[in-house]
Amino acid sequence: MAVLESRLDVRSDAYRENRERMLEALARLDELYGEAARGGGEEAMARLRSREKMPLRERISLVLDRDSPFLEISPLAAWRSNYAVGSGFIAGIGVIENTECVILGHDPSVRAGAFNQFNSKKLMRGLEIARQNRLPYVQFVESAGADLRGEGGRSDPEASIRREITHFAESGRLFYEITELSKLRIPTISVVFGASTAGGAYQPGMSDYNIFIKGQSRVALGGPPLVKMATGEDADYEDLAGADMHARVSGLGDYLAQDELDGIRMCREVVAHLNWRKQGPGPSMPADDPIYDPEELLGIVNENLRVPFDMREVLARVADGSRFEEFKPLYGPTLVTGWTSISGYPIGVLGNNGPLMSESSEKGSQFIQLCNQIDVPMLFLHNITGFIVGTDFEHQGITKHGSKMINAVANSTVPHISIIVGASYGAGNYGMSGRAYETRFSYTWPTAKIAVMGPKQMAGVMTIVQRAAAERRGLDFDEAANDRRAETAEFWAEERSKGLYATSRVADDGMIDPRDMRTVAAISLSACHNNKVEGTKEFGTWRM
Repeated sequence: MAVLESRLDVRSDAYRENRERMLEALARLDELYGEAARGGGEEAMARLRSREKMPLRERISLVLDRDSPFLEISPLAAWRSNYAVGSGFIAGIGVIENTECVILGHDPSVRAGAFNQFNSKKLMRGLEIARQNRLPYVQFVESAGADLRGEGGRSDPEASIRREITHFAESGRLFYEITELSKLRIPTISVVFGASTAGGAYQPGMSDYNIFIKGQSRVALGGPPLVKMATGEDADYEDLAGADMHARVSGLGDYLAQDELDGIRMCREVVAHLNWRKQGPGPSMPADDPIYDPEELLGIVNENLRVPFDMREVLARVADGSRFEEFKPLYGPTLVTGWTSISGYPIGVLGNNGPLMSESSEKGSQFIQLCNQIDVPMLFLHNITGFIVGTDFEHQGITKHGSKMINAVANSTVPHISIIVGASYGAGNYGMSGRAYETRFSYTWPTAKIAVMGPKQMAGVMTIVQRAAAERRGLDFDEAANDRRAETAEFWAEERSKGLYATSRVADDGMIDPRDMRTVAAISLSACHNNKVEGTKEFGTWRM
C-alpha cells in the first residue's frame, strides 16, 4: 500500500496562523471541559463527601481498568442553556475487566442527578451505542427524577405539569431500551448509589444485575410522601426502599455492598464473569504510527472554511504508517476514496476535497458498495458545502447521482464513523453519512460547522424570496429593513452552525482535539467490532 506524500508547509505563515487559531479554540474547550468536570461546584462536591459519597467521575475512574482510556460521549451537552455544562450526566465507553462497556450515570452533585432534556438525550444515546455495537451496559443510578425548571429556570406550575407529562410520555422508552438489550443478550448492570424512585426504580428493575449499597440505595415506586398520600401509611424510608430490605426481602437486589468501593468492586466482578467475546474480527493490519506528526493536524484547516485544504493531509497523520490505497484517484477528484487501517483495523475512507459532483457521487456510491462487499467499516471525513447546484449540473443528473450516493449510505450495513473536520452542509451531510443515517459514531473538530446551508447563502436566499414576494404584491421592497433582517439572520445562522453549538445539543458524540483523532477513531472501531461486521449487497432501487 502506497504511503501518502505530504505537501503541508509547516513553516508557512498560513500554517502558523491556522495553528494559533486552533490552539485558541482548544483552550476554550479545555475551560468548558473543566467546567463540566466540576459538576455542581465545590459546595455540592463537599456535601457529597460529607455523606461518604464519591463524585461520579471518581466512581467511573475506579471501575475502569488501570490506565485504560474513557471515551466520553457529548461531554459539553447543555452549553449555553439553563443547565450545567455536561447536563449533570456522564456517558462513555470504557474498559472493565478487559471488556469494553458503555458506562453512564447521573451526577448527584448537579441538582441531585435530576433528568433534563439534555441528559435524557445522552442517556438514550448511550443505550443506542450499547445496542448497535453490542456493548455491555453499566449504569450508575442516583437521580432525584425530572428537573421541572425547563430552559427558563422559573418555577411555573402549569409549565412544570406540561413538562412532567411530556417527560412521562417519553421516559418509558428508557425502560424499553434496557430490557431490549437483555433480549439481545447484551448484559445490563445497575449500581444504585442513591435514590431511584418512581420511574427511576425501573432502571434497576429492568436490569440483569443489581448492586445495592447498604444505607445508600433507596428504590421504590413511590417514596414515603407519595405512599402517605396514596394509602395513608407512614412508611419508613429504609423499610420501604432500603438496600438491605431489597437484598433480604424483595429480591430486587442481587448484591449488597457495604460501601461505594465495595459496590464498584462487585461491578468489576460481575463484568469479569460475563465471559464476553467480540463477534467482529480483530485488527489484521500493521498498527504502526503515522510517519507524519499528528501535532501538525493543528495547522491544516483555516477557520475560514472557504479556504481549501487537501483531506489527504489529515489522513496522512491518522492512518497506520500513513498508508493509503486510493480508489479512482483521477475520477471525481472532489471526493477522496480508498482503503487504509487505523490501529490495525482495515477501513474505507471517504473524504471531501470540494462539493459532491455527479462523478464524485457515482464514485462514492461504488466505493460504498465495495466496502460492503468485503465487510470493511467506513470513515467519512466531512468538509462539504453540499451537492453542486446549477442548471448545467442538473442537466448532468446531479440530483439523480446524489440520490444514488444517499441510497448507498442509507442501505450500507458496515459500521460508519463520521468526523466533521470542516463544513457539513445540506444534503452533503446525508451523502457523507451524517448522524441521521445510523452512523455508529460522529465527532466534530473545533473548526466544524453544520447547517442546512451556509449563513451567507441562507440570508441571501431569504432576501431573494422576500423581494420576489414584494414584487408579486406590487409593494415597494424596503432595502434598508431587509439588510437589517439579513444581517440578523446571518448572525444567528452563523452562531447555530458552529460545531460547539451542535455538540452542546447532543447532535454528535463530542468535539475532539484533532491530535486525538487517531485514538478516538481507534476506540470507536474497537467498539464497533464487538458486533458482527457484515456488509450487504441489498441496496434500494436507484436510477442508472
